[in-house]
Amino acid sequence: MQDEFDAIVVGAGPSGSACALTMARAGLEVLLIERGRFPGEKNVSGGVIYGHILNELVPEFWEEAPIERHINRKIISLLTENSGFSLTFESSNFDTPPYLGFSVLRAKFDRWLAQKAVDAGAILATELLVENVLIESGHVVGVEVGGDKIRSKVVVAADGVLSRISQQAGLRKEIETSEVSLGVKEVLKLPKETIEERFSLTDGSGFANEFIGSFTKNVQGGGFLYSNQDSLSLGIIVQAQSLIDNQQRIVDLLENFKQHSTIAPLIRGATPIEYSAHLIPENGLAMSPKLYSDGILVVGDAAGFVLAAGIILEGNNFAIASGMIAGQAVILAKNENDFSNTSLSRYSKLLEESFVIQDLQTFRNAPSFLSNPRLYSTYPELICGSLERFFYPKGNPRKPLWKVINEEKKGRISFWDIILDGIKGARAW
Repeated sequence: MQDEFDAIVVGAGPSGSACALTMARAGLEVLLIERGRFPGEKNVSGGVIYGHILNELVPEFWEEAPIERHINRKIISLLTENSGFSLTFESSNFDTPPYLGFSVLRAKFDRWLAQKAVDAGAILATELLVENVLIESGHVVGVEVGGDKIRSKVVVAADGVLSRISQQAGLRKEIETSEVSLGVKEVLKLPKETIEERFSLTDGSGFANEFIGSFTKNVQGGGFLYSNQDSLSLGIIVQAQSLIDNQQRIVDLLENFKQHSTIAPLIRGATPIEYSAHLIPENGLAMSPKLYSDGILVVGDAAGFVLAAGIILEGNNFAIASGMIAGQAVILAKNENDFSNTSLSRYSKLLEESFVIQDLQTFRNAPSFLSNPRLYSTYPELICGSLERFFYPKGNPRKPLWKVINEEKKGRISFWDIILDGIKGARAW
């Protein structure tokens, strides 16, 4: 392997591979380093890639990418101990490429995207751990791997939420438990025909279902269930500090979720074939490090680019977009042979013009709103309890729904709390 490159990208997840692919296509000499045996080995994702930005990177990607199903049904569900209420949105408009989004299995998808970078000319090096960032006169000039020093004009930190690269370069502090969530996921094997019959899916169509409610036992967070071709992706994502404060174990919360009366029938007969866990940045722009400095850029989860807004959980899209934008900034720097802090600041400016920063800014209040404990017990119980009484009056005269809700809220929540929570929710979403 050569000992000097135009760019070294640390981490072959969606952001790193998108960045490497963008630069390699422009003729830059790029080294893409992955600590796993293969890209995707150490990644966990709920499993949805949205089509618009990926189509910009790889036109008509659906013709070759290892996608599972296109998502044309979105479901939001509230769960109590023994009941559930769901809102479903479905549209045939998302049956035509590039679709709304696709469910993917990251072990397959990440390998495919990294290979696209290799096909464009990047060098992929796996099973390598970057031990140190090389810094000379305040300028990042490469990395140290296994005692070997590999130099480059620029280093791109795509090494995840705990990013050692950006920390060593002095761009960020240590992550606090209040800034991250812990996600656990199981992939459950189930025959394709069973999935399509059970969930009323046509060939190739799929759904994404997010859950919030009692199953997290007052821990801030929620669950998800997504359809793949012949498996289901199921898991929960909970705020790390809230998990500690409530003295819960995430494995117990996952089992509680799987055994819920709403979930158990959906996964009946499924066999676990994969289990994984992952830390997820939660605080958006509030936890973002400095994104650039002399000889270095930070992308994806390492930059805190995840939109955790409860009814919206989006990270893969932001990862791909930020990787592409970082690649564009490096190409401009290469053309001018200037990899200084001033030159690489274009990355930040380009990000501000993209949906990445704009979406994170729009939903910046969501993390604070989601810390409200009433979201996980009071409101699911109020809504489900009211609907149960309204639909099943048990032989009593049926009351108007507003009266039923008013009776159900007594002793649970005041009218003013509902108003205040509604205002906060409107600001968050």
